[in-house]
Amino acid sequence: MKKILRVAANVLAWIVLIIAFLVTVIVFSSGRNNGVANIFGYIPMTVESDSMKPTFSRNDLIICKEIDDINSLKSGDVITFWTVIDGSRVKNTHRIVEVEDNNGSKSFITRGDNNEINDTTPAYAGDLIGKWTETRVPGFGKFLNFMRTKKGFFICIVIPMALFFLFELYKFIVALIEAKRPEPVEQLDEEEIKRRAIEEYLASKGESPEAAAAKASDAVNDAEDKAEKAAEKLEETAEKVTEKAEETVEEVTEKAEETVEEVTEKAEETAEKVTKKAENDIENIAEKAAESDEAAAE
Repeated sequence: MKKILRVAANVLAWIVLIIAFLVTVIVFSSGRNNGVANIFGYIPMTVESDSMKPTFSRNDLIICKEIDDINSLKSGDVITFWTVIDGSRVKNTHRIVEVEDNNGSKSFITRGDNNEINDTTPAYAGDLIGKWTETRVPGFGKFLNFMRTKKGFFICIVIPMALFFLFELYKFIVALIEAKRPEPVEQLDEEEIKRRAIEEYLASKGESPEAAAAKASDAVNDAEDKAEKAAEKLEETAEKVTEKAEETVEEVTEKAEETVEEVTEKAEETAEKVTKKAENDIENIAEKAAESDEAAAE
């Protein structure tokens, strides 16, 4: 997004600069040629009246072209020429309604499209400025007239050009700062580091990429084979351990059962012996007691 905005700003700045340059050329050119600007044979003119309505109107900008061959002009062409109105020499743009030829000297009877009568004074060869190219920009002539003033020139030319050069200076300073700034260290992940290390190692060995790829493929195959064998061994070991554990459990269970039986038998024998001894003791005590009673009776 920032890149798009930067490009758009550059394009806009250059468009403003080009327009300012063209307007500057028009203003200075018209100042040197009695108000008639000439840019490579093309003459921008501001319409000063509505005499040519509806073809064009007051404050429109029209583009005329220098006349290379006066004999090419004909009735129906729109020309710009010098004329005298109310005692002042001014520019006028009207349509030719008739071409007069007096012994090889041509003059042109003109009339505005919005007028009912012809112009009082014909246009002679020395009065011609240019022929209309049928190009007009509505309302832009007023803007052109404003830019010909000191205020308009300052606002529309000086300020935009100053802003353009400040913008270019800012870009230049930013470019210098970025050029002096150290490049950021690339953050590489583990896989990228491994890949670069392998590439550097292969480059140091002078091996071709094809040979390196073949070796890498063989190494991968060997690793897969070893992994399969290791898995098989682990499975066999697990089976053996499981069988051994089952056998041990069975042996321990049998031994425990035998021990329990032996303990139970010994406990029963002991209990019988204790019971018999107790009975004998009781009988002996009873006999001694009986004898004592008999002795006491006598």
